[in-house]
Amino acid sequence: MFVDVHCHLSFPEFDHDREKVIERLTEEQVTVLIDPGINVPTSKKSIELAREYDFIFANVGLHPHEASSHVKESIFEELEALAKSPKVVAIGEIGLDYHYPDYNRQAQQDAFRQMLRVARTLDMAVVIHCRDAWEDMLQILTEESHSAMRGVMHCFSGDSGIAKECIRKGFKLSIPGTVTYKNSQLPEVIRNVSLADLLTETDAPYLSPVPFRGKRNEPSFVPLVTANIALIRGIPIPEAAKGIAQNTFELFRLSAP
Repeated sequence: MFVDVHCHLSFPEFDHDREKVIERLTEEQVTVLIDPGINVPTSKKSIELAREYDFIFANVGLHPHEASSHVKESIFEELEALAKSPKVVAIGEIGLDYHYPDYNRQAQQDAFRQMLRVARTLDMAVVIHCRDAWEDMLQILTEESHSAMRGVMHCFSGDSGIAKECIRKGFKLSIPGTVTYKNSQLPEVIRNVSLADLLTETDAPYLSPVPFRGKRNEPSFVPLVTANIALIRGIPIPEAAKGIAQNTFELFRLSAP
């Protein structure tokens, strides 16, 4: 039993062969897949896809690249309404991304805070994107903290110190295919946290693991991520898979299949 907690299967990159992709992930025993939205239209597509398949769930979110000073308040209201749909299990993908020089830091922070508050209102987990913005990210999470705050650091890219701070704040670390890359710092992180703090994802169609690097990623590759976690921790693959699946069920309040 393998889980992919962050896969953009509803994106156009899969439009020509989505059914084949689903057949392959089923053959590889991927039993849970969560498809995150990055704005209103993609959140709607995530929900539509989740309605078609029992094992697929959706997130509703506003990616930091979608945040600007022109974002209307009505967008947050629409996202909150969508989040009440059946099969929606979290608010995300939301967060901060300072990687590109033309980002609007204040707009991203404002949108992030608003989406965190939506999650609090609905008592939902959050799925956080953070790139080159850890200091501000952790500060905002401290300021917006509440007793029910929980969620995922999607495609985790921090070091062991940041990992432990995220865990203290109620977050699990989602490990993508980058764990297979030669210069990845994720092996050190994985050794320094508990298996109970880990999730697995592909972030497909992006970030394919070795030996598929450079090709379109897909959810059938997530067992490779689990296998790497098992190898790093020195445990059998079934033990790693079972623990990660249990973490997924508990965080997103899902019933085990």
